[in-house]
Amino acid sequence: MTQIRSRALIMKRPGELGVHSLDHFALTVPDMRVAKDFYKAFGLDLRDEGNMVGVFTKGDNHRWGLLREGSRKCFGFASFAAYEEDFPLFRARLSELGIPRLDPPAGIESNGLWFRDPDGNLLEICIADKSSPSQKSSAGLISSPAGIRGATGRTKAPIIAPRRFAHLLLFTPDVPRAVAFYSRALGLRLSDQSADVIAFMHGPHGSDHHMLAFAKSSAPGLHHLSWDVGTVNDIGLGAKQMLDKGFEKGWGLGRHVLGSNYFHYVRDPWGSYCEYSCDIDYVPVDCDWRAADHEPMDSIYVWGPDMPGDFIHNYEAAG
Repeated sequence: MTQIRSRALIMKRPGELGVHSLDHFALTVPDMRVAKDFYKAFGLDLRDEGNMVGVFTKGDNHRWGLLREGSRKCFGFASFAAYEEDFPLFRARLSELGIPRLDPPAGIESNGLWFRDPDGNLLEICIADKSSPSQKSSAGLISSPAGIRGATGRTKAPIIAPRRFAHLLLFTPDVPRAVAFYSRALGLRLSDQSADVIAFMHGPHGSDHHMLAFAKSSAPGLHHLSWDVGTVNDIGLGAKQMLDKGFEKGWGLGRHVLGSNYFHYVRDPWGSYCEYSCDIDYVPVDCDWRAADHEPMDSIYVWGPDMPGDFIHNYEAAG
């Protein structure tokens, strides 16, 4: 008799070469003290690692990010994780595409494959466990029975801490070129797009609607880092948590169209954003997600406050 396997146990799409996770990112910030204040207030766990700072979520030893101090704020690199048996195939893929191999950045110990995308962004493919979800992340609605108070007082509101890193959105001068490159070199798949203005990509081995996205700009840069929380209430509490710390600039509460997640963005001291995100669409490993080209009105949000005029401004381009 054929054994029936749970979808959640299927970890790899047969016969398809692709990274399974966006393992971690790196940023350069002009003032580490200011950066620590912002990311700690957001609910992240920061750990000193020599002359760098590791970014973790509470209670998890997976390092989602690295911060290092420099002359200005800029995107450093993105490290994507692959299965061990696929690593030689990626090495051959990069060679076939004529993509030059590079040494790791100074101070980074790695046996991964390092190279640049067409915008000059530094990338790594490494061997690591799957850190992207293998099933849709839970999203709860906190309610209470009749006769019971549902909300806590503000003085007893919990501190919100994200559960995991969710996705990265980068600026690029050429969105279709970026989609083509990441599809060929890393095996990511297009989820949805709106003309040549914005595009979202997922991993083939089971991932959120997007682990990586691109928005059109005059130059490369970081738009936002997205972090998963468990409920819409957590998003609201997180937004208030940041407001109380003096970080009042942002956008939300709202709900996206592409990805369907609820959101609130908080602007960092240098013009990029961190997003509290909940209940994003999920693409199972055995699902052929049908990508579509959406009208601009249907590409950003279903409801929420009006989008700030400078929300899609690339502050790194001016640096």
